Amino acid sequence: MNKNMTPLEAAKLQMFLQAKLNPELVVQCRNRPDECAEIHIADECLGVVSKIIDEGETSYSFEITILDIDLEDL
Repeated sequence: MNKNMTPLEAAKLQMFLQAKLNPELVVQCRNRPDECAEIHIADECLGVVSKIIDEGETSYSFEITILDIDLEDL
């Protein structure tokens, strides 16, 4: 089974995330083939979504990293 994130998977994830979280979210495959894609709003990368294959089932994990300096102005 292919662990690399395909453009079709990225497009489906984008539609799902836009419907559930924010219509401005964009899923972009990375330039290098791997199991992750980046999640963006405008020019800001919010995090990554990883493709996980375990026991023949595929799932996706969305990881967002928030830096402490991003919280200083709140």
